[in-house]
Amino acid sequence: MHHAQDQPESGTALVVVARDDGMRTATTRELERRYGSDYRVVGGTGHGEVETALHAAGDPLVAVLLGALGEGDPDGLDVLRTCHAGHPGAVAVALVRWGDFATARPIFEAITVGQLDRWVYAPQGRADEEFHRSVTEVLDEWSSRQDGGFEAVRIVGDRWDPHAQHLRDQMTRNRIPLGFYEAGTPGGRALLADLGVEQPRLPVVVVRFKPEQTVLQAPSDLEVAEAFGLFDPLDPDAVHDVVVVGAGPAGLGASVYAASEGLDTLQLECEAVGGQAGTSSLIRNYLGFPTGVSGSRLAFSAYQQAWAFGTRFSFMRSAASLSTEDGLHRVALGDGSAVRARTVVVATGAAWRRIGVPELEAFTGRGVFYGAAVSEAPAMAGRHVFVVGGGNSAGQAAVYLSRYAEKVTLLVRRSSLTETMSDYLIRELVALPRVEIRYRVQVAGGRGSDVLETVVLRDLDTGAEDEEPGMLFVMIGSEPRTDWLVGTLARDRWGFLLTGAALTGDGVAPAWPLDRPPALLETSTPGVFAAGDVRQGSVKRVASAVGEGALAVTLVHAHLASLAAAR
Repeated sequence: MHHAQDQPESGTALVVVARDDGMRTATTRELERRYGSDYRVVGGTGHGEVETALHAAGDPLVAVLLGALGEGDPDGLDVLRTCHAGHPGAVAVALVRWGDFATARPIFEAITVGQLDRWVYAPQGRADEEFHRSVTEVLDEWSSRQDGGFEAVRIVGDRWDPHAQHLRDQMTRNRIPLGFYEAGTPGGRALLADLGVEQPRLPVVVVRFKPEQTVLQAPSDLEVAEAFGLFDPLDPDAVHDVVVVGAGPAGLGASVYAASEGLDTLQLECEAVGGQAGTSSLIRNYLGFPTGVSGSRLAFSAYQQAWAFGTRFSFMRSAASLSTEDGLHRVALGDGSAVRARTVVVATGAAWRRIGVPELEAFTGRGVFYGAAVSEAPAMAGRHVFVVGGGNSAGQAAVYLSRYAEKVTLLVRRSSLTETMSDYLIRELVALPRVEIRYRVQVAGGRGSDVLETVVLRDLDTGAEDEEPGMLFVMIGSEPRTDWLVGTLARDRWGFLLTGAALTGDGVAPAWPLDRPPALLETSTPGVFAAGDVRQGSVKRVASAVGEGALAVTLVHAHLASLAAAR
C-alpha cells in the first residue's frame, strides 16, 4: 500500500559491497549503466567504506544491498549482515559467481533464518539480462514495501475505522496502487477541501484511473466495484459450461485450466482474488519460485492468466444459494441476480475463526486483525505484536510483521509447533531476533480506549494471567464458507463439503443419487465439484489447492461428456 510521501532529495541507492575487485567493478558498472538515472550506485570493500561513500552521496535511502560471497569474500554474509543492520529497510541480496556452488548451502541457510532476502549471479558481461531480471524483481519487491508512488485510488478516512481498514486491505490484496490519507491530518483535510467535500461521510474513496474522477463517500463494496467498472451485467439466460465460485488458489486454478481448454467459464468472487493465500507476505515453498513469491503477486498473476484465456469475472457478488433442475445448476447471488451452468466448482475457501473473547470483538480492525492484514503491517512500527496461531499462516505473518514491529510474540496453545507448522518456518522464527514463541498460552482479554492497547494472556498450565501492551493478529484455524449450501450439499459436522468416497459412508445425507460412484472431488450433487480449503480433507497448501482446481476441470470435462452422451 502506498501513502502520500515524497522520496528524499538525496535519492535512493543501490549498494555493492565486495572485496573481490572484479566482481565489485563489473556489478557497479552494470548497475550504473542500466539504473544510473534513477538510483545512485555506491560500491565499497566493506561496511566502513560503504558508509563513507553513502555519506558523501548525501545519505540516500538504500534500496538494495548486494553483498559478494565467494573466494574473495569468504565472510561476505557477515559483512552483508553488518551493512544491513544500518539499513534494515533495504533488500539484502547475496552476489555470487556462476558456478561457485559451494556458496549455495550457506545462502540457503541464511534465507531460511531470515538473514538474507535473495541471491543473484554477478553479471557475466555487458547487458546480462538474467542479472537485470533478478535486479528488477528485487527493486519491485523493495518498492512494494515503500510509501509513495502512483496512486490510482485515494482513500481519506480514520486509520482505525473498520470500514476504511477493510477497503485498504481489499485494494492492497488486489494490487491496486493506493494512497491513504488520515482525515485529521493536514494532507487529509487538504485533499477533502480540493474535492469540495464538506462534512464527508468517511471513508471517502477517490477513483483516479478513469477518464472522469469519481468520488465516493462511505461506499459499499458494490459501489466500489461499479466505480471501477467491474460490475458487468450478468446474462440470466446464458448457460455456462462451468461457474467457479471463489477466486482463491483453487478457484483460480480451476478457471485457468477451464478457460484455457475452451470451456465457457464464469468466476464469482465476493472479496479479493487470492483468498487467504493472497494475504501471505511470502510463500517460499510454492513450486517454481526459488526466492519466494508474495501471495498477492501469485494471485494477481493467476487472475490475469485466467482473464487472458477468456474467463469472465464477476466481483463483489456473493453466492446465496445453489439449486439444480434437469441437470442444470443455478447459483443465486446476494444482489438478487442468478447464473446458470452445466457444472459448478465450489472453491469458496474458509474464513478465519474468531477468537471468541467478547471484549476483543469491539477492537476488530482497531488492533485486532484476522489474517495477515498486510496493509496494517507498516503501522506496527515500534509496537509489540502478538500473533495467535500455530499454523504456517501464523508463522508467515510473524516473519512479515517482524520487519516492522519492535517485537513479535507468537502465541501457541500446544506445547510444540512440529505437528502444525513447516520445519523451515519454525527454524526461521527461532532465528529471528525480534520474534519470541510462547507455548501453552491463550488470549483471555484485552483493553484499550480508541484502539487495543493491552492484551491479557493466560498460562494454560497454571491459570496465571498477565497483561502486556500490544496488538493482535489472529490466525487460529478456519471455518469453511458453506453457509449458503446448508441443506443442499452434504457437509461434515464442521461444515466442510464431503466429496468422492466420503459420500458413500454410513449416515451421509443427502445420499448419493446415482448408480455410478461420485468422482474424486464431486459433491453430493452430481456435476457440482469442490476444490481447496472448502473441502473435507484438503491439505491447506496453495499448491494442492491449485492442483485440486485443475483436477476439478478434468472431472468437469468428464461430466460434460456424459451429459452430451445422454442427449
